[in-house]
Amino acid sequence: MKGLTIRQNEVLEFIKAYIVSHKYPPTIREVAENFKISVKGSYDHIKALEKKKYIKCNVNRSRAIEVILDDENSNGKVVQVPVLGNVAAGKPLFAEENFDGVVKVPEQEIGKGKHFALNIKGDSMQDAGIMNGDVAVINYQNYADNGDIIVAVIDEAVTLKRFFKEKNRVMLKAENKAYPPIYSQNIRILGKLSYLIRKYD
Repeated sequence: MKGLTIRQNEVLEFIKAYIVSHKYPPTIREVAENFKISVKGSYDHIKALEKKKYIKCNVNRSRAIEVILDDENSNGKVVQVPVLGNVAAGKPLFAEENFDGVVKVPEQEIGKGKHFALNIKGDSMQDAGIMNGDVAVINYQNYADNGDIIVAVIDEAVTLKRFFKEKNRVMLKAENKAYPPIYSQNIRILGKLSYLIRKYD
């Protein structure tokens, strides 16, 4: 089964949270309004989730979305990923490597390997769909390709940015025009963004 894109995962989590709070599923229009996208865009995301067998949906009836696959009954293992504090998606923030519980992630979404999770603080990656309050699941690795979203250490501060290697330095680029790029010749890569978790109140 194919994994979900970040936005598809957001839509699925919204549907699940909506069902819990309202006792019935949202309409396609309500999904569109929540994400400030077109009804067509909402429909496309819902059909993609149905194709990947996360939900069942009768588009000819209102409120006919049914979740059929979640973290607890997914085909495969659920991995417990340790949460190791906060990462700034705005200005770099010193990350205390304190154990802050675990998050459960389907193994099929992140694959095998070693992972850790960090709480996102700030809005500098919002244009990549990474919001304040999200939980980023990171694959441990000490290298990156241009364009990867990574967690890096700069001057003992930890930040989440998009990575670009230049001739004599590295550029860490925000996904929010309000934040200038960070340039450095001395960064340490901790890992690459693998999965994103969003909770809806």
